[in-house]
Amino acid sequence: MVEATVKIETYRELVTLRNGIQVLLRPMASDDCQTLVDLFATATDEDVRYLRDNIRDPAVARGWCDNLDYGRVFPLIAVVDEQAAGQATLHFGCGPERHCGKVRIFVARDFRRRGLGSRMLSALIDVARGHGLQFLMAEVVSDQASVIRTFMHAGFKLCFTLQDAFMLPTGETRGVATLKLCLRPPCDEFGMPTEE
Repeated sequence: MVEATVKIETYRELVTLRNGIQVLLRPMASDDCQTLVDLFATATDEDVRYLRDNIRDPAVARGWCDNLDYGRVFPLIAVVDEQAAGQATLHFGCGPERHCGKVRIFVARDFRRRGLGSRMLSALIDVARGHGLQFLMAEVVSDQASVIRTFMHAGFKLCFTLQDAFMLPTGETRGVATLKLCLRPPCDEFGMPTEE
């Protein structure tokens, strides 16, 4: 678990996947641009159609690396032998949403179904707890049942699905499932935990 006193920039975790491969989880740095470009070059057309950004465009990775702000977004990268196997982000809320965060995850096709996505999600949950967030949210296109199951296995609960909220490049629309993970139990006016 990440303590609030630990600087986010120094976060490191070595994890072993189901097939025995060791992966280093660490914050993305400004010099990771080419590593990200190489990771996102592995994205298939199917992957890209469900993402908010065209990650195969190298300018997207450059923009992320050039504008790092760990107080706004914590970008986690999974590295195996100097190559990225995945990338995940924890977006911190601000103002009236400062108690919550949003998470996003991308795993290279060769590392899917090996537990890497779950391990990165677990790391983001630890970072969120260490920073005092009360809950996390994830938005997943409803077609992606296996991704939704991964979040639910980590403790997220399905709140609702907003129909037609995501438009594919073809112009077709899909629903977006919104999932929520409470990081600490809700309390009543006297600070006593209540049931959700």
